[in-house]
Amino acid sequence: MEDTQEIWKIYHKQLLGFISSKISNKETAQDVLHEVFIKIHSKMHTLNDITKMRAWIYQITRNTIIDYYRKNKSKEEIPLWVDEEFQNSDEVLKEELSFCLGYLIQKLPKKYKTAIQISEIEGKTQQELADYENITLAGAKSRVQRGRDILKHMIFDCCELEINNVTKNLELNVNDENNCTLVQEKKISNI
Repeated sequence: MEDTQEIWKIYHKQLLGFISSKISNKETAQDVLHEVFIKIHSKMHTLNDITKMRAWIYQITRNTIIDYYRKNKSKEEIPLWVDEEFQNSDEVLKEELSFCLGYLIQKLPKKYKTAIQISEIEGKTQQELADYENITLAGAKSRVQRGRDILKHMIFDCCELEINNVTKNLELNVNDENNCTLVQEKKISNI
């Protein structure tokens, strides 16, 4: 089981970013982040499956943000997303996936990276990709498809998507932190 300091090293920056996207005041966001880590430390014994740590941490973070708005509802207007968070946590999954995808796209071989960036990120047609790369339309389609396939394998090598039986929401879980390049490089960059 990881200790709170190790979890801090790995997650504090991305959690602060997530909290800051929900709470605009920087000092308040920092306070909420500290409260999240106090809860993580005090509730560590409730984490039964370490492979679900990331989802568990984000659930604590979401609940702490919601608690903040409930406590301060007379001072601040409660955002609409607070009620929606109880019914749907797909937004967090999207944020986690977009972080992972952005990182993994950078790891693709150059021709597939370019194909994915132009067609998927920039939203251009595959014909525009073909014109830009000076290749045939069939070649552009092939690169986009191959890039998608490589990304899919990179994601499934690291993570699994599963439906939480209690909340019925999708969760992203790291399969094996020791063999996941993304997790290992994030650990190194956060130290």
